[in-house]
Amino acid sequence: EVQLVESGGGLVQPGGSLKLSCEASGFIFSNFTMTWVRQAPGKRLEWLAAINSAGDSTTYTDSVKGRFTISRDNAKNTVSLQMNSLKPEDSAVYYCAAALLSATPRSPPEYGYWGQGTQVTVSS
Repeated sequence: EVQLVESGGGLVQPGGSLKLSCEASGFIFSNFTMTWVRQAPGKRLEWLAAINSAGDSTTYTDSVKGRFTISRDNAKNTVSLQMNSLKPEDSAVYYCAAALLSATPRSPPEYGYWGQGTQVTVSS
């Protein structure tokens, strides 16, 4: 059974940091491109970042570039998202997702496996 389990969400003040983690099981993690996507209340899914299967290529949406860092540990079947300089507009449910692709697509529907999400709230 494929599982993606996110953790690390919570309440943080503006300007603060959080690190999200996603633990994968049930598939060959090292073969999959991984991504982080978020959804704020009443808004569409927003693709944030992706990392290729080897972990040597990353891509980010402009709104998080320079503030967020995606990384992976294939030995531990985990992908992480380090989030710095958080803003209230970063508040959302954050999802990790996986795709059996060599590229790093920016379209959420390209990703077939999804976690249940973790809530991030940025507020003073």
